[in-house]
Amino acid sequence: MNTETIELASATPGLRHSLRVLRYGQRGCGPKAMIQAALHADEVPAMLVAQALRERLGALDTAGQLLGEVVLVPYANPLGLAQQLLGQHQGRFDLRDGVNFNRHVPDVSATVAAAVQGRLGNDAAANVALVREELRRAVGALSVRHPVDDLKIQLLRLAIDADTVLDLHCDADATLHLYGLTPQADLCAELGALLGVEAILLATESGDSPFDEACSRPWFVVQQAHPGHPVPLACFATTVELRGEADTRHEFAQHDADALIEFLRRRGVVAGTPAPLPAARCAPTPLAGSEPVVAQRSGVVVFHLAPGAQVAAGEVVADVVDVDSGEVHPLRAVSAGVLYARCATRWATPGMRLAKIAGTALARTGKLLGP
Repeated sequence: MNTETIELASATPGLRHSLRVLRYGQRGCGPKAMIQAALHADEVPAMLVAQALRERLGALDTAGQLLGEVVLVPYANPLGLAQQLLGQHQGRFDLRDGVNFNRHVPDVSATVAAAVQGRLGNDAAANVALVREELRRAVGALSVRHPVDDLKIQLLRLAIDADTVLDLHCDADATLHLYGLTPQADLCAELGALLGVEAILLATESGDSPFDEACSRPWFVVQQAHPGHPVPLACFATTVELRGEADTRHEFAQHDADALIEFLRRRGVVAGTPAPLPAARCAPTPLAGSEPVVAQRSGVVVFHLAPGAQVAAGEVVADVVDVDSGEVHPLRAVSAGVLYARCATRWATPGMRLAKIAGTALARTGKLLGP
C-alpha cells in the first residue's frame, strides 16, 4: 500500500487542507476501483466502513490477492470535516456559498463526446481506451477557482478512469440503499443483493451532477452520441447510502466492507471465486418514482413508520402537530413502496422533506434528488 497526500488549494493564508489517498495493488495494472467515504463530511458511518476496508485491502495486497488497483480515500472532504458552527458539525454544504458538496461536480460528458468524434472504431476495447484518455485529459484541463472546486476536481481525477466507483454516504435516518445509472441496473442489483439494500433508485440523470454521475454518465453520453460504434458503459459508479447518520456500529461496518470486497471480487479486482449471490431484498425502481413526503406547515413530527417499512398508498407516514392549536395533520403516502429514509429532526417547517418512499407510481421530472 502506498499513501499519497494531495494538498488542496487554500483560500486563507496559514490554513491548509489535504486529501489522504491510499493506493493498493499495482497502479495502472488490471481493473481499477475507486472508493471514497463521506463526501458529505457529516456522514460518518462511511468513514467507519472505510477503516474496515483499509484493513481488508491491506491484507489482500500483502497476500498478492489484488488483480487490479484500488484507490481508497478514507475521508473525502477535509473541508467539511472542519466545519463546526455553534457546536454542530456542518459537513453537507459549503459554508462559503451553501452549495452541496455532492452537487455540481464537473461534468465533462459533452467535452469528451466531442473529442472522440471521428476517432472511434469498431473495436470496443480500443474505444474504451480512447474515451478514458479523453476523460483524463478533460478533467486535467479543469480550472480551480476556490478550495471546494479543487476538492471536487482532485477526487474526480482519482476516479474518472476507474472501472468501478463506490461513493460511500449515509442518509439522516435510513435503511441501506443505492443510487445508480438506469442502464446499469443489473450491477446495482448485484451490489444491492450483496449489501442487503432495501431500495435501489435509478436514473439516467438525477440533476445537478452528483459525483457518481460525473464518473459514469460520460460513458452513457458518448454511447448515445456515437451509436454507430461499440462504446461499453465502462465505469460503474454508484452512491451507497450506509443507513443513517447514527449507525456507527462495528458489526455494520464489517458486514458492509465484506460485501464491497465481494463486489470487487466479482469485478475482477480481487482474486478468488465469487460467493453465491444472496437473494435480493428489493428490485430497482426509478428515482423519478421516489416520493418525497413533504411538510405543509410547521410543527412537531411524529412518524408512524420506520425506515425499511412497506408503505401502502394512502397510508399515514407521519403527523405534524400544530403547537398553537394542537391540531394533528397526517401526511399520507401517494404511492406504495418502501420508506427508505426519513429526517433526523422532529421539528418540521413548510416545504421540508420528512421522508422518502421508493415507489413506481410517480413520474417526477427535474432535479430528482430534491423534494
